[in-house]
Amino acid sequence: MYKVLVIEDDPDILELLNIHLSDLDCEVSKSSNGRIGYEMAQSQQYDLIVLDLMLPEMDGISICQKLRALDNFTPILMLTAKSEEFDKVMGLESGADDYLTKPFGIREFIARVKAILRRQQRSASSDQGKTIIEKGDMEIDIDMRKVAIDGTRIDLTPKEFELLVLMAENPGKSYNREQLLSTIWGYEFSGYEHTVNSHINRLRTKIEKDVATPKYILTSWGVGYRFNDEL
Repeated sequence: MYKVLVIEDDPDILELLNIHLSDLDCEVSKSSNGRIGYEMAQSQQYDLIVLDLMLPEMDGISICQKLRALDNFTPILMLTAKSEEFDKVMGLESGADDYLTKPFGIREFIARVKAILRRQQRSASSDQGKTIIEKGDMEIDIDMRKVAIDGTRIDLTPKEFELLVLMAENPGKSYNREQLLSTIWGYEFSGYEHTVNSHINRLRTKIEKDVATPKYILTSWGVGYRFNDEL
């Protein structure tokens, strides 16, 4: 049974999600207050957090950012009544794993939840037996979600870490932006390829000594990006 935390201040939506998550064999905890929901997310382990953007006392973006800053990598499905591009990008770049705009169909919600939980299972099974990746001066500890270069730890956001692991596990393989969106965010987020660019640029500023001449993440001109296979 999966444990899911739903932080949503609309009582009707909260109850609707509770019913359908329970039908998926999930044990559901609920909060209609952002601050209380954040405290619940800190105090217990969950398999998924369903998080509304607009909440009393603490908004969804702040909750997401604070959890990620505490190395809490529980998958987050963010909900919002807003549909502007700015809000979508902010949600994803704050560390959310997926994003759903209200009003949404319950079938789409269920599909997103199932996709996130399946990715968790695949990630857990693929990590077994291969917890450390060493490339040049870089060491990636998958279990601990730590990256170090020359022994110095590099702090990465969840998506930066996932991008780095994906490419480091497949050195030399070129990924275009659409592939990275689909693989890392788990579904086709058409029209937001620039989100990949911003993540790659920030990742490079953290791991490369010279961003203009990268050592680890190389540009495949006309395609996208690849991890250096000569390390």
